[in-house]
Amino acid sequence: MKQDIHPKYYEKAKAICACGNKFEIGSTKPEIHIEICGACHPFYTGKEKMIDTAGRVEKFKKRMEKKKK
Repeated sequence: MKQDIHPKYYEKAKAICACGNKFEIGSTKPEIHIEICGACHPFYTGKEKMIDTAGRVEKFKKRMEKKKK
């Protein structure tokens, strides 16, 4: 490896999830804020999480209808 070109590696970097879960990982940043983790991800929890995307789809459909007219 070349010297002095790699970022500093933090072996005990803090990862903080939006759900409040905190854990340590290896990273080039000392602290990372994430939106979803293993404690709140639907695949691991078995609970389905609804994300409101209906508004986006409806807006898109309205735009397409206006374009056709």
